[in-house]
Amino acid sequence: MHKVYLLAGGNLNNTLLKYEQLSFLLQSKTGKIIAQSQYYESPPWGFSSLYPFINKAICMETTLNPVSLMKETQLIEHLLGRKEKKTTNYEDRTMDIDIIFYDNLLINTKDLQIPHPKMHLRNFVLTPMNELCPFFVHPSLKKNITTLKQECPDQAMTNPVTLV
Repeated sequence: MHKVYLLAGGNLNNTLLKYEQLSFLLQSKTGKIIAQSQYYESPPWGFSSLYPFINKAICMETTLNPVSLMKETQLIEHLLGRKEKKTTNYEDRTMDIDIIFYDNLLINTKDLQIPHPKMHLRNFVLTPMNELCPFFVHPSLKKNITTLKQECPDQAMTNPVTLV
């Protein structure tokens, strides 16, 4: 069994039903959810939009290998309404699921990078991750999540929010 941390979120159609569907699909297709952060609202990162993002961190146990997990999370994104990207730029989306950590593996291929290569630069990732695993040590940076959050250059507001 492998322990993985995911970050899921989007800025279109942010409803409780969408996130309930996400949890159901993750458990039916990828493994067992063992912990989830609360929901966090934050402004878009890397582009401008009228719509804030809602993100949450998810800790799971899975038997899938990293590539299979990535393929399943991409399928779930599409089932939840994600469209193919029109450009290489960041853009509005219904759902994005990133693999932040997979055990303590370091993977750097054209199609998959674990740990997520920009996670330590994004407050919207570090805030929910700090709720779930503040003492987890990033396998290449050799710092725990709390330290990475304190050192993060991104100071965008990331606030807890309740979905209805």
